Amino acid sequence: MAVRYLKITLVALVGLMALLYALQNIINLEAAFQVVGIVLGMSGHEYYPASIGPAVTNPVLVWMALIVIIAAELAAGAFALKGAWDLWWCRKAAAPGFNGAKRNALLGCGLGVVVWFGFFGALGGAYFQMWQTELGTMSMDGAFQYFASCALILIFVNMPDE
Repeated sequence: MAVRYLKITLVALVGLMALLYALQNIINLEAAFQVVGIVLGMSGHEYYPASIGPAVTNPVLVWMALIVIIAAELAAGAFALKGAWDLWWCRKAAAPGFNGAKRNALLGCGLGVVVWFGFFGALGGAYFQMWQTELGTMSMDGAFQYFASCALILIFVNMPDE
C-alpha cells in the first residue's frame, strides 16, 4: 500500500510542477515570449554559426511556439493531477483496478517528457542549438531535470502493482 501512496504523490507532484511552470509562463508572458524568441531566432550562435535550417524570427510564429509550450505544460499538469486523483480513488482496489486507473497519470508524465525532452532537448537543443548561449544552457539544464523526473516517475508508475 505504501508504494501506491508514493506513486500517487509523485504523479501529483508532476502535475503541480507542470501547472506551476505554465502559470509562471503566463504571468511572465512577455518575458517568456522574449526568451522563446531568442532561442528560436538562434541569437548568439558563435560556436556553430551555420544551421541545418532557418531561424524563426516571425513574432506570430514565436507566439505560436510559446502557446504550444504553455498548452502542453497545462495539459501535462491537468492529466497528471487527474491521474493522481484517479489513483487516489483506486488506492484500495485490487491490482487490476489500480493498474487500470493509471492512464491519465501516465499521459501526464508522458506529456512532461514530450515538453521537456522533446521541445527543449530535441528541438531547442538539437535544432535551435540553444546550448550555445547562457540563457539556452540554463533552460536546457532545467529542462533535463524536469524531463528526467517525469521519465523516472512514468517508469515507476507504469510498473504493475500486484
